[in-house]
Amino acid sequence: MNFFRRSEIFAALDLGTTNCRLLIARPAGERLRVVDSFSRIVRLGEGLQASGVLSEAAMARTIDALSVCAEKLDQREVTHARFVATEACRQATNCGEFLARVHERTGLDLEIIPMEEEARLALAGCAPLLDPDRPHAVVFDIGGGSTELLWVAISPAADGGIETQIRDVISLPLGVVSLTERFQPRPGDATGPAVFAQMVDTVRDAFADFDRQWGIAQQVAAGGVQMLGSSGTVTTLAGMRLGLQRYERQRVDGTVLDFADIRKITRRLVVMNAAERAREPCIGAIRADLMIAGCAILEAICRTWKVGRLRVADRGVREGILAGLHAATRAGVPDACIRPAALST
Repeated sequence: MNFFRRSEIFAALDLGTTNCRLLIARPAGERLRVVDSFSRIVRLGEGLQASGVLSEAAMARTIDALSVCAEKLDQREVTHARFVATEACRQATNCGEFLARVHERTGLDLEIIPMEEEARLALAGCAPLLDPDRPHAVVFDIGGGSTELLWVAISPAADGGIETQIRDVISLPLGVVSLTERFQPRPGDATGPAVFAQMVDTVRDAFADFDRQWGIAQQVAAGGVQMLGSSGTVTTLAGMRLGLQRYERQRVDGTVLDFADIRKITRRLVVMNAAERAREPCIGAIRADLMIAGCAILEAICRTWKVGRLRVADRGVREGILAGLHAATRAGVPDACIRPAALST
């Protein structure tokens, strides 16, 4: 049975604290095939921790990126879409003004989703990378303004895949931007081992209650726990481990990083300044000053839950949105239920 009209095109937009990302896909049988994408580092949350508001420069950068997204949506004649915003918009006191300006300039209506919905979408996007033979997973996403961490139960599905259940989720206000601004107020400074250690201890302390509540460390020691990481930090380290001279998503997504390799690369980056990190092909100038904070969060995760290796996911919220739109269409959900945002003016 053909469930789709030829004209149906799906889109997912994820506006985070650091990045603006868009995926556009069309049905290909029972799956989706990506036909267009866009990603730009906009640093919407730059300075937010200190001021509580989105700055004029950050809003302007972001609206420029969203204008590109709106053009792509029109060019591809998207029929079903969802556009979400996360931590920076959840925190900013002037977010209402920002959303109004976005709509006026681009025609897009952004939906600010709660942390729990962000975690659910990220897991839906990453779930195909989970090992069905391990009954539990620590799944994390290191963002710009926050880090989401999920404790997930896994069981076999009737169709041969897997079923996931989020047992619990926490969102810490510690992301690559917020942690950098807290411990490294002057961009470009060399962080150094001492400051890096302070960052790691801060994040580990924040994880402690979550770990005790679920006894995760004990279950890791007993076996049966896997780890899956989704973030620019994790994918960048994977690219460096593979020796890539430019980032290649198809080689990074799904690869495995041993904790020993993570520690080795991290130790090398910690003693560099931002200019030296910028010369690394998979980092570049835009990410250089944020890498140490990301590595500190990752180090804290690895020290707290000594799984020994993690699976790398270059996927997340956008893929989760697309999966939801796809499933809703296949189930015959009314169009109004799967088009929560305006596509154009």
